[in-house]
Amino acid sequence: MSSIIFSILSIYIFIVIGFIAKLSFKEKIDDKTINLINIYFLQVFLTFWGLLIRPIDITLLYAPSIYLGIVLILLLVSIFVAKKLFSSPKEYSIATVAAIIGNTGNLGIPINIAIFGEESIPYTTVVNLVNVFVVYTVGVFYYSRSTYDIKTSLFNIIKLPILWASIIAILLSIYGYKPSGAIANMLMMGAYASMTMQLFLFGIYLYGTKIKEVSKSLIIWVITFKFILLPLIAFIVLYFLELDSMIKGIIFIELMMPLAVANVNLASLYDCKPKVVTALVFISSIIFLGVIFIAVKALEYL
Repeated sequence: MSSIIFSILSIYIFIVIGFIAKLSFKEKIDDKTINLINIYFLQVFLTFWGLLIRPIDITLLYAPSIYLGIVLILLLVSIFVAKKLFSSPKEYSIATVAAIIGNTGNLGIPINIAIFGEESIPYTTVVNLVNVFVVYTVGVFYYSRSTYDIKTSLFNIIKLPILWASIIAILLSIYGYKPSGAIANMLMMGAYASMTMQLFLFGIYLYGTKIKEVSKSLIIWVITFKFILLPLIAFIVLYFLELDSMIKGIIFIELMMPLAVANVNLASLYDCKPKVVTALVFISSIIFLGVIFIAVKALEYL
């Protein structure tokens, strides 16, 4: 358990640094510029590094397929229920997708290593890949939809470079391309810069965020969906599947991850109440500190 706590705290330290930086320099730090640099440039490096550092094994596709299936089931539930609960287009967009976009990479991978060991890495890598596609297709569409029409929202998906970088990286991996030492180091530098900047940006957005100003109904819905409905459905689906217990556990833990900082990036990019989304990510991250131990205990019954 101590390794899990250390994995979480070692990541959260960058969030604290971002908060302190914004507190110290205030308007001198332009969060919009940092967000654009991260999404349009650094995350391309993160995508190539994540997909080329290890070959994609077709036999590993069971885990991400099940993960995606559960996410799509819950997305349909969220689409219809959130429509009835929220009349504001921006709140509806947040309520629809925020809870299904979890932190499967920065947080999910190290926590799974702490629980299952390094043999979990190939599975968490491909699950994170699926989550990236969810973020930059479904996530982009709904966050964009809060401000733009359907046509523009669909175009916003296409014009993001990370989606094309993912496709190119997958094709290169399938054809057996292995980056040389120099290229691998370059990609790694960009990848770690992206992950650090993403956490740093979250800390920046935390400054000035007032949780009490966020709609209580939105908080209740997102947190209930994230930590009650989603794990309940995931547990039921996984319980009846004939699958290795470690793979079941990895899928379950990845689905339990708190809201990803990517929610904040997209909410900021498409002007969909980024401060509200930041508050939701923060609340889910705090609750997760207790929920993770319940989730680990639940693995015994899968």
